[in-house]
Amino acid sequence: MSVDAATVKRIGRLARIRIEEEEVAAYQTELNAILGFVEQLGEVDVEGVEAMTSVTPMTLRRRVDVISDGNYAEKIVGNAPLTEDNFFMVPKVVE
Repeated sequence: MSVDAATVKRIGRLARIRIEEEEVAAYQTELNAILGFVEQLGEVDVEGVEAMTSVTPMTLRRRVDVISDGNYAEKIVGNAPLTEDNFFMVPKVVE
């Protein structure tokens, strides 16, 4: 795939970057070089290569999933102007 001048201008417009007419050729060359490199990556044989999320082998630290706090609903609704059964009460807004 190669990028033409119209595509360079369109990319610049979409990215909201002002590209002067004399800069179009330079950007076109740079974008074509980048796309050529990406095409080279597509030729690499990755069969049997394990996917990785980090450059160093590591396992995620996990915490125990237990309830560590709670049963203080009275404190939460304590400053509310109007509550009922530990729920906030608000005026009706929809008829």
